[in-house]
Amino acid sequence: MASVKVAVRVRPLNDREHRLDSQCVVQVRGRQVQLLAPTGDYPSADSTRTKTFTFDFSYWSADARDKHFASQEKVFSDLGSVVLDAAFSGYNACVFAYGQTGSGKTYSMMGWDANVGLTPRICHGLFGKAVDGDDGATYRAEVSYLEIYNERVRDLMVDADKNKKPHNLRVREHPLSGPYVEGLSKHTVTSVSEVLHLIELGNNNRTTAATQMNDVSSRSHAIFTMNFTQARIENGIPSETASKINLVDLAGSERQESSGATGDRLREGSNINKSLTTLGLVISALATRSQSAIKDAGDKKSTFVPYRDSVLTWLLKDSLGGNSKTVMLAAISPADVNYGETLSTLRYANRAKNIVNKPVVNEDPTARLIRDLRKEIEDLQKRLNLVPEQQSPSEKQLQTRLHQNEALVATLTNQWEEKWQRAHTIMQSKGLTLSDAGATVTVDTEKPYLVAIDYDPLNASVTMCYLQEGMSHIGSDSSLDIVLRGKGILSHHCVISVDDDDVVLQPSEEAFCSVDGEQVVKEAKLW
Repeated sequence: MASVKVAVRVRPLNDREHRLDSQCVVQVRGRQVQLLAPTGDYPSADSTRTKTFTFDFSYWSADARDKHFASQEKVFSDLGSVVLDAAFSGYNACVFAYGQTGSGKTYSMMGWDANVGLTPRICHGLFGKAVDGDDGATYRAEVSYLEIYNERVRDLMVDADKNKKPHNLRVREHPLSGPYVEGLSKHTVTSVSEVLHLIELGNNNRTTAATQMNDVSSRSHAIFTMNFTQARIENGIPSETASKINLVDLAGSERQESSGATGDRLREGSNINKSLTTLGLVISALATRSQSAIKDAGDKKSTFVPYRDSVLTWLLKDSLGGNSKTVMLAAISPADVNYGETLSTLRYANRAKNIVNKPVVNEDPTARLIRDLRKEIEDLQKRLNLVPEQQSPSEKQLQTRLHQNEALVATLTNQWEEKWQRAHTIMQSKGLTLSDAGATVTVDTEKPYLVAIDYDPLNASVTMCYLQEGMSHIGSDSSLDIVLRGKGILSHHCVISVDDDDVVLQPSEEAFCSVDGEQVVKEAKLW
């Protein structure tokens, strides 16, 4: 079991707070955060005494001249290392940033210019160790990026101009793997530059707007997910683990009188606050459940956790109270004008400390079976060494079982190695990326290809025909570059020429070819 780690980060005063002559009412002393009573007349200040909270990490980032100033690198060193250690150990991991609007959540998660945030640094750490590692391991990573806007889900890696209904993805729940987004694209990546490009694409598509509290206020919750798989051979035994990493930048809580929101901004703020309220209820229920489990295991079942009351909490079900090593980063303002929101965030974070998750290593079933069989083989060999030298029925049974297990281990190991080698070869040689999008598979490639679909209802196969640079001859003749069978396919049906970025179709005489539903009888440019 592992408790949720909680960190609090204090940002500098912003321009609005300077114009209001705001005073700093937050102090950081080691792991403690002290909230001082404001001197002005603030109805939200429910007490005149100083309030003290203790967290796993507390960062003073309000003044770069202060010797205790916590930089982006310091935050990554503490929190990013938790994610990297979990990923390379095969555990799921999650970091989510919470706080009022304009409190510095997006800066901590994404950063800007040279001051990059947690998400890019974690990606650099994952691929840096994967490339530099000398342990003979093979790595595979696929990413997705979504936003939750007004309780609707949108794929941020899909161009909004090409998507008529951008916020139309449905959340489903698989009986084994849990909640997922139907139709969300997953992109296989092989380098950190590819990941950062996709992150930039997603950030540009994310919904933002200006309010009185924040000129570039995030109006949606954003979840960047990486599925990180690693495989290696250890002492002749295959090992394969998978880690799901959720990096979450929540929209900020806000009050209408402070943000000045009206119209669409008011409706957005209402939905944001609703989902954050549900998140607070989930955190409180999980904290109560964890404390009850420590005192009396029987009380655990009596606590209801309202995951399904919000799309956000439903999608983060495992990260908040299940199989994950989770970090909460609470971002706060030090200004007295934000005393009420700061106090609410600190109480929120203080409650999250009590949540206890149960992370487990996500191991491939085949690799686990091979390891268990190897252990059984060792036990059988020890038992055979204890049997007297003369042949006996029991010895023959042990030897038979031993040989069967050894043969099964050899077969499973070869199949496992071939699976990884085949996938690696295809991705490298063809330049392909297969993206799981719910019930569909998306093929991303820099090079052109054809998809051959057999209309025979007894044959459900789909063949992808990779087009080489130059001329590809297509027809039913087995000597051609691409062989197609079926009614109407001539022995030499057509030629497709690939020259740099140009793809041209040249049909043969009497061959039926169509482009966009219209028959072509002469050369036609496809791309």
